[in-house]
Amino acid sequence: MNTAEFTALLSALGDKPVRFVLPDGGRIPDHAHITEVGRVDREFLDCGGERRKTSFCCLQAWVADDTDHRLPARKLAEIIGRALEPLGLGGLPVEIEYEDGVISQFPVVSVGAGEAVTVHLGTKHTDCLAKEICLPPSAGSADCCTPGSGCC
Repeated sequence: MNTAEFTALLSALGDKPVRFVLPDGGRIPDHAHITEVGRVDREFLDCGGERRKTSFCCLQAWVADDTDHRLPARKLAEIIGRALEPLGLGGLPVEIEYEDGVISQFPVVSVGAGEAVTVHLGTKHTDCLAKEICLPPSAGSADCCTPGSGCC
């Protein structure tokens, strides 16, 4: 889900509290704060030598001791809205960064509304972006992993 879509949904849902559901069904505590709205730009070379760029909006969720705190959808939309234009976030996918032993980033995959706004988070995965170069040819081929074959 991109940041502009996410913000528009939140704005329309008013004062309903926001709940973040982790991929395993667990939840980020309801009293979490969103302490950062950031644009993350990554530039890299894939294993095939191709230069690539990715960007996303990262919302950092932080849990404090104020267990009575609740973040309404409208307030979260306002927080993100302040950064939309200056950081150029509108069309970027949105992810939630959360620490529970380790810092993890979870893409927002869907938003549902009932008594609360439920933000369902997905998982990120690694991938080879140059499979045509790096994966060995089918079994029985002579060029598999020979010097100069392009194999990683």
